[in-house]
Amino acid sequence: MSQFEQKQTNAYWCIVHDRNIALIDNQLPYASAKSLGFAEENAVSVGVFEGDPVYWIESDRLPEHAHFQPLRGLLAEDAALFQLAGRAMQLSHMKSTQKFCGLCGGRTRFRQDLVAMACDSCGQWHYPRVSPCIIVAVRRGGEILLAQHPRHRNGMYTILAGFVEAGETLEQCVAREVKEETGIEVKNIRYVASQPWAFPSNLMMGFIADYAGGDLAPDYSELSDARWCQEDDLPPLAPVGTIARRLIEDTLAAIRQDRI
Repeated sequence: MSQFEQKQTNAYWCIVHDRNIALIDNQLPYASAKSLGFAEENAVSVGVFEGDPVYWIESDRLPEHAHFQPLRGLLAEDAALFQLAGRAMQLSHMKSTQKFCGLCGGRTRFRQDLVAMACDSCGQWHYPRVSPCIIVAVRRGGEILLAQHPRHRNGMYTILAGFVEAGETLEQCVAREVKEETGIEVKNIRYVASQPWAFPSNLMMGFIADYAGGDLAPDYSELSDARWCQEDDLPPLAPVGTIARRLIEDTLAAIRQDRI
C-alpha cells in the first residue's frame, strides 16, 4: 500500500495527551490520518480491530467534536477495542516515565520495532513495566462480599483487589489482601480471567473464593465500607466492561444456580 493510500485509509485513533485519550461520544475517533491532519509516520500501530488498524499517537490536537477523557470513558466499547486503547495508554505511560536508562542514566527513545525504550548510551532495552494485581469476588453461601473505596464518591461498590508482593503466589496474594482489608479468611481460591488495566499500567488477574471464617472487620485506611450482600439488595456496582463486574456477575450466577 502506498503512503497516499495509507493516509486515505480509515483507522481507529488512540490520541493520547497527559494520561487522557480523545473520545467522541465515548468512542475512539475513526478516520484517516489525512482527515485528522496527522503524519502517519508519527503514529504507532497497536493492533487491528475488525479488520481496521488501530493507531496510537501522542498529540494535544483534538479532532472535531472530541474531548480528552480518562480511559474509563471507553468501557462501554467492545472489549477488544478497549484493550487496544489500553495498550496505547500503557505505551504512553512507558514513554513518559522511562525517559532515562535505569542502568547508566542516559536518555532513552521509543523503539517501535522493539516496543521498548532503548538507551542510546549503553544500548540497554527497557520494556513496559506492568504491575501484577489480583481482584477477587468472595462468596458466603447466598451472599457476596462487596466493598467501597474512598476514591469511589458515587456510592459504587466493587470487590477486593491489591498488588502482588515479591515472592508471593497469586493465591497467597488473594488470601493476604482479603485478610488485610476485611479480617476474614478465604478458601477454594480459583482463577477466572484477566484484564489489562491501564491505570496506569497493571494486569488484573481475577479470582473467585469462598468464605472460610472470621468476622468482617474492614480496614478503614483502605476501605470506606465492606458488607455481605444478597442479590436482591445490591448497591451500585462496578461498571460493565470491568473484570470486577464480570466476577460479581459470575458469583451471582453461581448463587442462583445453586438455588435450583
